[in-house]
Amino acid sequence: MLRVGDLQRAIDFYTHVLGMQLLRRSENPEYRYSLAFLGYGSNPEHAELELTYNWGVDSYDLGTAYGHIALGVPDAYAAVEKIKQAGGNVTREAGPVKGGSTVIAFVTDPDGYKIELIQRAESAPGAGLA
Repeated sequence: MLRVGDLQRAIDFYTHVLGMQLLRRSENPEYRYSLAFLGYGSNPEHAELELTYNWGVDSYDLGTAYGHIALGVPDAYAAVEKIKQAGGNVTREAGPVKGGSTVIAFVTDPDGYKIELIQRAESAPGAGLA
């Protein structure tokens, strides 16, 4: 779960830039929060990302315990180009990880959360970014 400062802005990033689907959304007026669940498919076959918007809170301290979300992609180089074309913020171009051969890249979402793209050895069906 990620707390976001603008729910629609976050949904737009994860759907338009990272290619996820909005799976469901709910509102809780009594406790003043909204939820959106996104992913490349539904549970239990695919993981889901929960976005939480606490009404009236537009930013958060990301903290020191949080690292990043990691997404497997068939081609990190192509994914980076697609993200750039969609207006996403690429913070590390695709290339081999230091001291290894796995190809990775990093992007940052509109709330400042880091997302690592890890090129898979072989493509899986239903994958998001190509």
